[in-house]
Amino acid sequence: MARPSNNPTDKTKAKKVHETPLAKQYNQIKAKYPGALLLFRVGDFYETFGEDAVRASKILNITLTRRNNGTADDHLAGFPHHSLDNYLPRLVRAGERVAICDQLEDPATAKGIVKRGVTELVTPGVSYNDNVLDMKRNNYLASVSFSSFSKEIVGIAFLDISTGEFLCSQGNVSYIEKLLQSFSPSEVLYCKKNRQDFTNIFGDKFNTFGLDDWAFKHDFAYPLLTNHFKTNSLKGFGVESLTEGIIAAGVIMHYLAETEHREVGHISRINRLEEEKYVWLDKFTIRNLELVSAQQEGGIPLIQILDQTMTPMGARLLRKWLVLPLKEKSLIQERLNTVSYFKENDELRESLESSLKQIGDLERLISKVAVRRINPRELLALKKALLHIEPIRWQLLNGKPLETIGGLRSEHDRQLAVSNEQSPEISSDDFLNEVLNPEYGKSVTENEQLTVNEVEVETPKSQNSKSEILRKYADQLNPCQFLLDKIQKELRDDPPLLSNQGGMIRQGVDEDLDHLLGIAYTGKDFLMQIQNREIERTGITSLKISFNKVFGYYLEVTNAHKDKVPTDWIRKQTLVNAERYITPELKEYEETILGAEDKINVIEQRIFNELVNVANDYVHQIQQNAKIIAVLDVLTNFAKIAEKNNYSKPQVSEDKVLNVKNARHPVIEQQLPLGEKYVPNDLYLDDATQQIIIITGPNMAGKSALLRQTALVVLMAQIGCFVPASEAQIGIVDKVFTRVGASDNLSKGESTFMVEMTETASILNNLSDRSLVLMDEIGRGTSTYDGVSIAWAIAEFLHNHSNHRPKTLFATHYHELNELANDFPRIKNFNVSVKEINGKVIFMRKLQEGGSEHSFGIHVAQLAGIPQNVVYRASEILIELEKNRSKEQHRQTIREMPKQNFQMALFEAEKNPKFEKIEQLLKNIDINTMSPIEALLKLNEVKKALD
Repeated sequence: MARPSNNPTDKTKAKKVHETPLAKQYNQIKAKYPGALLLFRVGDFYETFGEDAVRASKILNITLTRRNNGTADDHLAGFPHHSLDNYLPRLVRAGERVAICDQLEDPATAKGIVKRGVTELVTPGVSYNDNVLDMKRNNYLASVSFSSFSKEIVGIAFLDISTGEFLCSQGNVSYIEKLLQSFSPSEVLYCKKNRQDFTNIFGDKFNTFGLDDWAFKHDFAYPLLTNHFKTNSLKGFGVESLTEGIIAAGVIMHYLAETEHREVGHISRINRLEEEKYVWLDKFTIRNLELVSAQQEGGIPLIQILDQTMTPMGARLLRKWLVLPLKEKSLIQERLNTVSYFKENDELRESLESSLKQIGDLERLISKVAVRRINPRELLALKKALLHIEPIRWQLLNGKPLETIGGLRSEHDRQLAVSNEQSPEISSDDFLNEVLNPEYGKSVTENEQLTVNEVEVETPKSQNSKSEILRKYADQLNPCQFLLDKIQKELRDDPPLLSNQGGMIRQGVDEDLDHLLGIAYTGKDFLMQIQNREIERTGITSLKISFNKVFGYYLEVTNAHKDKVPTDWIRKQTLVNAERYITPELKEYEETILGAEDKINVIEQRIFNELVNVANDYVHQIQQNAKIIAVLDVLTNFAKIAEKNNYSKPQVSEDKVLNVKNARHPVIEQQLPLGEKYVPNDLYLDDATQQIIIITGPNMAGKSALLRQTALVVLMAQIGCFVPASEAQIGIVDKVFTRVGASDNLSKGESTFMVEMTETASILNNLSDRSLVLMDEIGRGTSTYDGVSIAWAIAEFLHNHSNHRPKTLFATHYHELNELANDFPRIKNFNVSVKEINGKVIFMRKLQEGGSEHSFGIHVAQLAGIPQNVVYRASEILIELEKNRSKEQHRQTIREMPKQNFQMALFEAEKNPKFEKIEQLLKNIDINTMSPIEALLKLNEVKKALD
């Protein structure tokens, strides 16, 4: 007897011999998408096989079975095809790339195995599915390109395919890391050969996908972009010089084609992310200030307080503004002035908000039009959005709410009409007639109807001139009147969800359609006539005409009456309790009715597709509308928040003064118990008299909150928002650095102190003369003397830096730092006040001049619930330690310590020109690559420069 073969080749041959045609087709398609989970359409189900089935069953919690396929047992898991929209989002959110393989021909007419192919590859960063997307956040696909010439240059691009927004930039590693944190892409593409570099720099917190290095070539990427945008160059987009940024953007376009996303006409431009236009916020600062996400579970980020927008576009824009605050005064002032106007004109603002609320996600709707993925109900939503563009435009031009126009139907009633809850609908033409003609409803001729342009001319000159602020936005809105009228005329008010379900198109649009609809409906009436006639003829009172997909229309007779069946009926099926029959007349009308329904579906599909094609001609205009609506939404939202939360308009200037009166923390004040008020504080910083403030005081006194609220006030002002203060003079800041809080980074083997020093190094190496620096408890992660020494040296460095004088808040428990104010003219001491009454500490949370001598750590421990006997013992130990420690001697040591209260001459080239050459020589030295001989030669060169 022969032994079974252990040769893997023999097993492969055996497997191939028994491979079914379906399995062969599956394996061929799967081989083209090796990294994707393949949903393979078989009949009415999407099936997964092998490892895909194992993964899918775990993620979707569906049954995993084994299927005997020839000699090979294989895993199998699937779900009904109509449940795709429920299951697909769960797979994508789990980080899966999902290839959807559909049947490309009708199984009923197919010869042999049904032709199949992948119609879409959905990835975390490439999706249009509403269940996958978060309406308040962009869903970015990012691409990172490492330069082969310089490790210092990295390119990056972001695309949200659901909106068409396409951005690119390039810069050093820290800038790219900051952008990745700010934009939080759902998926990041990188070159496979740079996998280690990517992981070392950016970590493993992103869903990533590696591509071959040939895609990361400028010669490949550049023509991809110019061909897509139909331009000769990229100069018009301002990105021509961004070599690595162009490569990253080209990789994204290549990836779209690879994932079967070829209808991308809505990606109409690429914008440059200009580093110099926005405030520098490093990754630590964005995290520490909790701008868009909270660090602690259950925490509240700033965006949650500021976001009461009416549209998804507005919510997404606000998120972007928060991580990209402006540096240009004129742009900031324009936003602030618009917010101020809306705050003063609350009736207009409320009226605009009512209109904005009806817009919906216009940006993503029009993107679905461009890629031909829009359904009838979404097209109806597009119409409803467009219906409100002209009213918004009119209000902006006239600076008046709709309700103020005499004789108007109320805005509430108008919205009910727009929402199809009232009939007849009010068309955009009706709206214009009603708003612009006081005699609307009477006999009005065409010549008497006013136009928007005429109203602009007739607007009284006495109207508040500030309304001119809004004209810029009004002029950029396009009501897309032809498209609006066409959808309104052709699409029914209650269309089905899917275009193949019928019942989409109004009567009167197509003669053939109307004729066929008449046949379909009267044909069904005729069937009822046949039923009634046969009941009368046969006396079978329970007779009924029914329909199924197998037999079509049939007559059903219960067994009790089957002896009454006429001889001209043809028996078709026998059931337990009944018989089914057909007649020639019944079949004739069945063919007529079903033929009419098929033709109706064909005509309706054609008209719907024509509507989508017309809408596609308006993609760019509607994208522009969406952008303007988003800006208006954010600015009206800022005005509403300012009124609700008692924020004031900041005064922004080009000087270097930060002067805030009665400032509050915008998040903390909203979380206080009912009846408790936030204690506000004044703060003044400049570069001449009070550059650095040393803040002392116990834990829980409010030092950290004071630091954070200062940064938040500045950032809110520079995104164009009013601020939580009674007054605020903001000298524009170009960089905000924070070193607050710390945690171990165990995955990288970094201690709390190492994390703290890394963040501090980032600050000291990137300072500018307009920086705002917030440092909380520097040096606390090490021994007391080490900590004091490091904190002291950092404070000296910030004061003595000859080129830059960053405004700095320095919170500390090291009371020794109070001595700095005696020797450094721009360092001042402040403390957060407390009162001690009967051994208990009361936190006043008020900033006052002068240093503090007490930490009250034991009192805080008591408040935290430390057992009482531990608290008492700590008090005894403290008394003994203080008794044995000579405070005065300690102070004397600090006073006598050498101070570095002078500017470093080496960097003062303007005062001593010969040091300029030395500075240049030192800057150009790469110590890591120098040999000992080269180092000696370079040292000799420096010495000669000194001589």
